[in-house]
Amino acid sequence: MSEDRPAMAGAPAVEFHGVSKHYGPVKAVDELSLQLPQGRTIALLGPNGAGKSTSIDLLLGLRKATGGTVRVLGSTPREAVNAGRIGVMLQSGGLMREVTVREFLTLITQLHPKPLEIGELLARANISDIADRKVDKLSGGQTQRVRFAVAIAGENDLLVLDEPTTGMDVENRQIFWQAMKAEARRGKTILFATHYLEEADQVADLVVVINKGRLLAEGTAAEIKAMAGFRRVAFRLPGAREEDLSRLPGVRSVDLSGGLVRMQTSDSDATLYAVLDAGHRPSEIEVTALGLEQAFIAITEQDNSSQDSGGQDNGGQDKGGRDDNGRDGGNGQGPEGVR
Repeated sequence: MSEDRPAMAGAPAVEFHGVSKHYGPVKAVDELSLQLPQGRTIALLGPNGAGKSTSIDLLLGLRKATGGTVRVLGSTPREAVNAGRIGVMLQSGGLMREVTVREFLTLITQLHPKPLEIGELLARANISDIADRKVDKLSGGQTQRVRFAVAIAGENDLLVLDEPTTGMDVENRQIFWQAMKAEARRGKTILFATHYLEEADQVADLVVVINKGRLLAEGTAAEIKAMAGFRRVAFRLPGAREEDLSRLPGVRSVDLSGGLVRMQTSDSDATLYAVLDAGHRPSEIEVTALGLEQAFIAITEQDNSSQDSGGQDNGGQDKGGRDDNGRDGGNGQGPEGVR
């Protein structure tokens, strides 16, 4: 970190203290409180309409909270942005046309208070090979990599990435994560929202799950998996019937494919003993923890069930014209207009 930047050694990267964002009766963010440490790679997860995009807008100073306070690197979001301490990769927003990647990024670096040299930027983003192509002639995955280059165009401390690998093929996704891991090794804090939960499982050392605008879970991927309270049991049992298996103790869900049985259960021992007590002799038995995706689904479903009597559905969108995938959501009319 540059010596002339504010010293924020003890400050969290991001702080939300009782933050709310309301659009009439809809609570896009509902008294959200969290502290995200510096120097970590953090995945922000949540179903569509959970408030991820609104939360990102709040920490970037793009929207004002209805209540509560937001701090970024010890200062207000606007102060952090103006100081060039935050690099951002959003889904929306076009890039310049009729210019090369090199020309476009040269302009971006000239606007940054602590710019990288253009050659170093191209190398860090792994886009040196497309530097002389026109921006509007790039593939979707290449365009995303250029957006990532915009985010790291200067010596910032926090990277905020909203669905960064959307539209990328496998090759481009691998190239992207190589570049992002390199940024993490430089000590930067990385906060990324994603629907690719396998990426969060592989890359993040901290996972934050929000649902209906509230903090639902926070921890390592392993801790989030454990919170679900379920395990996955699989075995082969020709002739098995779903209605019989679903009545076994602890069983939450059953999937049958030919003679292969896959179940989620809250008590794998009781489930397997019941299978044996019923006179069955399964083969190829496997008992494993849930993957992050299955655990994420389980804990959000549990939360939704507990909130059903008094919960509020926000219609799958953050107000302001885009859902958590960044798509336009009809007229998107809120008090702050269309986004």
